[in-house]
Amino acid sequence: MALALSLALARPGFTLQVQCEFAARGVTALFGRSGSGKTTLLRCIAGLERFARARVCFDDEVWQDESRFVPTHRRALGYVFQEASLFPHHDVRGNLEFGFRRLPRSQRKIQLDEAVSLLGLETLMQHRSEQLSGGERQRVAIARALLASPRLLLLDEPLSSLDETSKAEILPHLERLHDSLSIPMIYVSHALGEVMRVADQLILLDDGRVRAAGRLQELLTREDLPLAHLENAGAVLEGTIEAHDPAYHLSFVSIPGGRVALALKALPIGHRVRVRVDARDVSVALKPPELTSISNVLPATVLDLQPDRDPAQVTVRLALGNERLLARVTRRSADQLGLARGMPLYAQIKSVALID
Repeated sequence: MALALSLALARPGFTLQVQCEFAARGVTALFGRSGSGKTTLLRCIAGLERFARARVCFDDEVWQDESRFVPTHRRALGYVFQEASLFPHHDVRGNLEFGFRRLPRSQRKIQLDEAVSLLGLETLMQHRSEQLSGGERQRVAIARALLASPRLLLLDEPLSSLDETSKAEILPHLERLHDSLSIPMIYVSHALGEVMRVADQLILLDDGRVRAAGRLQELLTREDLPLAHLENAGAVLEGTIEAHDPAYHLSFVSIPGGRVALALKALPIGHRVRVRVDARDVSVALKPPELTSISNVLPATVLDLQPDRDPAQVTVRLALGNERLLARVTRRSADQLGLARGMPLYAQIKSVALID
């Protein structure tokens, strides 16, 4: 594990008490409702909460325990806040070079042109901060954090202050960081859609405690967790590009239990991908449907039926190979079909989104 911590921090009306470990690679999301302790936990990792009773170990280094406290500037991390906070008197290049030039050449693991390329900043280098959109400012802030050559990257709700257009602009760049860098990242968010796009592991916080931790795919569909019951609940499945059909502008992805079609992607055969399937885009049938416009129909087995926050609906958990899928159907349909645990049926998937 790259990071292990045990901490307690008491404040009026709230106590953060956490013991957990973070993976050495990929993105771990800290997810939970506002006020659950996500940002406070991130600040403890960064050394910004001096009086937390904590033991924080990163790789073979102890950053904090009863006898020592390594200050933030000596912890090998980068921190991206909710607001970009760029230097207004510098252009983008000046903001990026400010900390980069102060880092000894021998410690520069990420070069300026690499960070610029990863965040798509090539055409913005001469722009000042007031000329940038919110999404562009956050991309500069992330690049600036990377240029400190951190061994750990902390992102505190980097999209929370952005509109939907800016979020759509920056999310592909976050996905590129996930695919291109070996730096472990901890990503704070209360937006499930973001987490599904960028995370590998998930730690669910509730009222200052860890309610669950593990692989994203598993926690999204667990019946005892709130994630499977949210309005935008869904599943993330790992797969491989199997074939392309340029005539119909489609690509086919092999996933547990079969394959699905989605819009044509310029990816090589055999390329590993993740796909997102929202519960509201899945319906079920007892027999293979005929004469339907839905292309993605896969055999599945009912694991259980769970009450939904909408009393007119239920959430059906399905086994799809060795993975899990969610379907949201009306209670009336569930009763008419006689849905029950262990029943074989067919999952009809209306829409599949690729998470490259």
